[in-house]
Amino acid sequence: MVSLAAAPAAHRVGSSGFRRLTAAVCCAGVASLAGMYCTQALLPALSAYYRISPTVSALTVSLTTGMVALCIIPASMLSERYGRIRVMLTSAVASSVIGLLLPFSPTLSLLIVGRALQGMALAGVPAVAMAYLAEEVHASSLGSAMGRYVAGTTLGGLIGRIIPSLVVDVSNWRVALLASSVTTLAATVAFAVLVPRSQYFTAKPANVRATFENLAGHLRNPVLFKLFSLGFVLMGGFISVYNYLGYRLTAQPFGLASSMVGLLFVLYLAGTWSSTFAGRLADRKGRGFVLSGALPIAVLGLLATGPHAVAVIVVGVGVFTAGFFAAHTVASGWVGAVAWQDRGPAAALYMLGFYLGGSMGGAIGGLVYSVGGWAATVTFVGALLLTGLLLAGLLVRETSSARMSPQGIAC
Repeated sequence: MVSLAAAPAAHRVGSSGFRRLTAAVCCAGVASLAGMYCTQALLPALSAYYRISPTVSALTVSLTTGMVALCIIPASMLSERYGRIRVMLTSAVASSVIGLLLPFSPTLSLLIVGRALQGMALAGVPAVAMAYLAEEVHASSLGSAMGRYVAGTTLGGLIGRIIPSLVVDVSNWRVALLASSVTTLAATVAFAVLVPRSQYFTAKPANVRATFENLAGHLRNPVLFKLFSLGFVLMGGFISVYNYLGYRLTAQPFGLASSMVGLLFVLYLAGTWSSTFAGRLADRKGRGFVLSGALPIAVLGLLATGPHAVAVIVVGVGVFTAGFFAAHTVASGWVGAVAWQDRGPAAALYMLGFYLGGSMGGAIGGLVYSVGGWAATVTFVGALLLTGLLLAGLLVRETSSARMSPQGIAC
């Protein structure tokens, strides 16, 4: 594979190719995240329609994200053989088609199975996008490119929640889900039109043994292992906050309506801005510098959700969201910079840790909330973020030491 440092034609900030490529992956991020979370705002409607508990209704979300996590590595393996764009496009189209069929599911079981299949299809975008950017974008512009991709995922997460929540108030969950799926399809079409062909991808024969050897090699890399762990703790804390803050705000002493609580998802826009800003700043000041600032910002935002004041809580969630997405942008871009070879498996391992963290952290966060309420949840998420700060400190120290050594590593 061609080294980015020796590839003067690689896309750089300011070029038309860079703008087109980042617009394309931004659309891919919108399509994947909107499809992933399109039923989250509809959980109460599904519970009422099918007369099921919130736990059963939530399977339409948890099974989807769980299948994404399980299929990320196989999707990455396919991309090594068949190409990044082909896998991403196939993934986006398949998930969009399934999404358009889901509103017509005659039974709850078929809806849940369909959501699991949609998760399998969705895995191709998060599994491959990071590796695609790392190959096609010059190293000096990788942070900016990754920031734009993460910004797309924040918009997708917002669209996938807001559109259904608005439509279901004037119609039903089927129409709301269809509206979200049409939006996902539009983003997929935009991705297909905009995405430029790969310039630096080199196909490799499908070899399961070699793939697992590459995965094991990445796990033995101390910098990469810390980045994978960082993704795990970041997403675990993020999902816990957004899953259970709504329960607190709908209960006393707040007693807010569910529709009002749903507007909290608009705060994803703070992440849209911070991910883009963090990517550019990382290119100028270094990844360690930005990561060391993003995590304390997330902690401050988390602490602000403690008081019994809605305005303070809203500001706190916005600050927490901005810090989270800034840290995620830097960590995900760092993986591509460190893994000079076999970037696909490296990116897949980061996203595997990311989504596993969301699944496991979200589940543990629910147990914590049921036992100790929001104060315990803040403590739990705070512990995860402090673990992230420790990992960030170790990353900065190790990469600084590596720069001073004759061999060095990308940081």
